[in-house]
Amino acid sequence: MEMINTYTRSFDELREAFELSIEKFTDFPESPKGLNEPIKYIMEIGGKRIRPLLVLLACDIYKGEFQEALKPALAIEMFHNFTLMHDDIMDEAPLRRGVPTVHNKYNVNTAILSGDVMLIYAYRLLEGLSGDKFKKIFDVFNEAAIKVCEGQQFDMNFEDETEVEIEAYLKMIELKTAVLLGCSLQVGAIVGGASNEDVNKLYEFGKNVGVAFQLQDDILDTFGDEKSFGKQIGGDILQNKKTYLLLKTRELASEEDRAVIDDWFSREEFDPKEKIATITEIYNKYNILDLGNDLKHQYTEQAFTDLNETSLSDAQKEPLNQIANKLLKRVS
Repeated sequence: MEMINTYTRSFDELREAFELSIEKFTDFPESPKGLNEPIKYIMEIGGKRIRPLLVLLACDIYKGEFQEALKPALAIEMFHNFTLMHDDIMDEAPLRRGVPTVHNKYNVNTAILSGDVMLIYAYRLLEGLSGDKFKKIFDVFNEAAIKVCEGQQFDMNFEDETEVEIEAYLKMIELKTAVLLGCSLQVGAIVGGASNEDVNKLYEFGKNVGVAFQLQDDILDTFGDEKSFGKQIGGDILQNKKTYLLLKTRELASEEDRAVIDDWFSREEFDPKEKIATITEIYNKYNILDLGNDLKHQYTEQAFTDLNETSLSDAQKEPLNQIANKLLKRVS
């Protein structure tokens, strides 16, 4: 199999090793019935595995002990899926990755309890680390976990708030989505023996990539191709989500256009296609696609600035450039 470069295993090799670690860890006992089965279910339905891959990749770049990084990588993926399981309950979401959500397949109480034990499993997975590494990783893991929960609370608060500032929205997506990407790189770098300066710069790199990724997701939800995007175009508009596109439009719009937006977002019954078309037309009037892309590129460029300020050579940085470009579909 072709290697990424002389420093790291290929993405396929990293993913294969990680999937094997999931398979071994989720070989749970059947008793008590109903506790572990939902965990195995959500962990096996996949996803991009970006966070654990970042852990393994960062460790590999610094020539760390690869096997030592597998459990922290699994801990972060376990925590991530724990948050998804509980978020789906809060959002009353019927599907996750194209299949029934845990609370829909089983029931809400099962999803809550299984999610709780997932968090405990995540902490247990960190126990095997050596003393100094354990303390550092435990601290960054806890800090990220708190921030993710804060981000979810901000997101829920926004549902009931009439006015949301753009800066508040950007902070929310940083906390809810981006910090765990940064934490993943931190953890892998710590296992690999990186300097504190590199650990912190990689966190900033991952965090800024994460914000850019979420902004891209906002853009694609309205302006993307449904076949390549993989979900319905205009979903955020139909759900009245306060994305950057909406907030920036409301900031720039005339009173008349704001009234049109507010009217559509207050209706309980409406034609979905007409709502999407009307709001998208207003977005186009204020050049929102270009403004969204400009902001995304600002975060992207800052991410690569952070990466370039590490002590890594160009060859060592290349796999991180590749995975970021893949996430952001960025043209060099």
